[in-house]
Amino acid sequence: MSVLGLDTSNYTTSIAWFNGTEGENQSQLLPVKPGELGLRQSDALFAHVKCLPDLADRLFSHVKTADIQVIGVSTRPRAVEGSYMPCFLAGVSQAETMASLLHVPVVQVSHQQGHLAAALWSADRMDIMNAPFLAWHLSGGTTELLYVKPDGWNMRCTRIGGTTDISAGQLIDRTGQMLQLQFPAGKELDRLSKEATDDSFFRVKCKGFQFSLSGVQNKVQEYYASTGSSVETAGYALRCVCRAVREATDQAKAAYPGLPVVFSGGVASNSMLREILSEAVFCPPQFATDNAMGVAVLTHRALGGV
Repeated sequence: MSVLGLDTSNYTTSIAWFNGTEGENQSQLLPVKPGELGLRQSDALFAHVKCLPDLADRLFSHVKTADIQVIGVSTRPRAVEGSYMPCFLAGVSQAETMASLLHVPVVQVSHQQGHLAAALWSADRMDIMNAPFLAWHLSGGTTELLYVKPDGWNMRCTRIGGTTDISAGQLIDRTGQMLQLQFPAGKELDRLSKEATDDSFFRVKCKGFQFSLSGVQNKVQEYYASTGSSVETAGYALRCVCRAVREATDQAKAAYPGLPVVFSGGVASNSMLREILSEAVFCPPQFATDNAMGVAVLTHRALGGV
């Protein structure tokens, strides 16, 4: 019993195959011009439409379509009322077309649910889905602390904390733009930070598991202006983010004692964050960033698997 999963997020096109044990994800980062911080939705949608045939060709060169029993797709950022982004229409259109061709049903999930499933599956911790847990979704557009509980084969995610303004990923990418790094800047900022020797950071006030990062952006700009060092600025920016997440996590663990904490989203691949919150559940970095693997895992669960 095998399934397909598709995810067309704001910056990555991906398609995955999963049979309940093994899986494969094919993905492509969307092109962003140097100096820019992302894409307009119309450009992202166009890029997804261009990327999907090539990714499907790579996957279907060795995956037998005759074995596919259902196709899953992410249809929106989060499973809440009003959550919508046009870029997901590319994946939905392709999923429905493939399903009609193969005479199989379509399963719909949210991008966020897919992120959590990919993290848990690749960390070999699918058991966590059977009871409530805490989770972070840290990405270019989202910094949310979630209370997650089982909902049949899927999960119900309730936001209980996170940022009140810009996301962790936005701060990281804006820092990268200031340092003239290519978007997205997460990997390069992570690499630079490993050479930093300063250990100072701006402590963000955290109340009720929530914090603001807009002020941190100003502090990072001031730090760079005073030091002129890309290496030290990368370390400073990441320490500010990681320490804010650490404090909110500690508050949440005290309020929800005994619940495991799971990290998902592209920022969750950061090495400093993994060191500072080493007791939490992290997945391999390639499954922290946007991918369709989690969509495929949830789709398989919908059929009664995993």
